[in-house]
Amino acid sequence: MAQEQEQRKENRPPREGGGGRGPGGGDRGDRGPRGDRRGEGRGGDRGRFEGPPEIELDKLINDSLYLDNQAHSIVSRIRDMDSGTKTQLRRLYSAVRRAVRAPEGERQHEFVMLRARLAYTIARHGLRSLDQLEKLLLQVTRKNDLRGYERFKDLFEAIVAYNE
Repeated sequence: MAQEQEQRKENRPPREGGGGRGPGGGDRGDRGPRGDRRGEGRGGDRGRFEGPPEIELDKLINDSLYLDNQAHSIVSRIRDMDSGTKTQLRRLYSAVRRAVRAPEGERQHEFVMLRARLAYTIARHGLRSLDQLEKLLLQVTRKNDLRGYERFKDLFEAIVAYNE
């Protein structure tokens, strides 16, 4: 009887979605659809890796060395993760400069739109190294302070300069 059941299993067509055993549909155990093992060797109980720590706006405003260190950190991630970003960075930097020069009543709106443009550029070109800048831009926009806007521009200027 057991032999008969085993024979029926072997004669079945493969399940939809690649499930089942056999050629192309082997048992993956705790592996995902691409065969990667979840949590093994990476401390799976620690959760998802979130990337580098956020840039602290108050430190950025008050400490020039912190600004410089953050610029270097972002540029090294750009070089490690992304390619061909110089032109995109220069275009974004031009948009940052225009937003800072906007009249006080329109400045926050300009930075909100700049954040949308930055998000689009990150997604379109796969520039994951700039995620930190997007989060910082949100902080700057919420604070709506001229010094914060100026420091964000300074940080961006340093990033463009170090990335050359």
